[in-house]
Amino acid sequence: MEQKNIKDKYGAVWVSHSSIGDFLKCPRAYYLHNMYKSKDNRKINLVSPALSLGSAVHETLESLVKYKAEDRFKKSLLEAFEENWKKVSGKIGGFKTGQPGGHPGYSEEAEAKERAKQMIERVIKNPGPLLKKTVKLKDEESETLPNFFLSEEENIILCGKIDWIEYVEADDSVRVIDFKTGKNEEGQDSLQLPIYVLLLNALQKRKITGAAYWYLEHADVPSSVILPEADIAREKVLSIAKKIKDARKTGRFECPRGAQGCFSCQPYEKILKGEAEFVGIGGYNQELYLI
Repeated sequence: MEQKNIKDKYGAVWVSHSSIGDFLKCPRAYYLHNMYKSKDNRKINLVSPALSLGSAVHETLESLVKYKAEDRFKKSLLEAFEENWKKVSGKIGGFKTGQPGGHPGYSEEAEAKERAKQMIERVIKNPGPLLKKTVKLKDEESETLPNFFLSEEENIILCGKIDWIEYVEADDSVRVIDFKTGKNEEGQDSLQLPIYVLLLNALQKRKITGAAYWYLEHADVPSSVILPEADIAREKVLSIAKKIKDARKTGRFECPRGAQGCFSCQPYEKILKGEAEFVGIGGYNQELYLI
């Protein structure tokens, strides 16, 4: 008798926007970032000013969801930002001292912190959707990322965290908002919104009536974008997830550029060669390295 497929969260292949992005850029980088374990049985990760800036801003803004809409801006958001910045200050945030070519007194960290602070100040002046009611997904209060079985048959789980889910009272629906701290705008082929649509449809019952990217570097309000069709989104994400599953099964994670490596996998290769500086232990018990 054929055995029925049984849900197995521990044996399943977990995919997310970031891990899929790693795989699409370079399967070797995917392996080194998402699967490889050090001699101390920890995954490895790279620190950088851009990631640290984004982390501090996101943590500051996303923390607002813990409060009732009318109470969110009663406490100083800048004070919260200062506390969050302490977590990424110095080398553990990827900031180097004595930058070659920098003018006297130049500080890579001070420049990044000022940029981040201006983003927070922009939100304080233009809180817009952050003053409205929100919706939380299950698992958000725990350490587990919101997740669901994208395919029980393939034993693939999709997980991810959505920056902000606005509740639209007029029609009892939701609108998703993604905070952007980088200088470039999201491309049309990005899988971020398709993944958000799949997560929202699986983990809550309200209709999704809108989506927007908030480019905090230069925009006072979020920029609305067209929502992808759920069926098309699932097909697109599952197709890539299956390729990841196949690669994990065969153990083949080759860089498209061959042995010389590419911009995605080369930094991780440096960690393996001992050419990167260990700067501490980060979230999810990862070893953090500075190139």
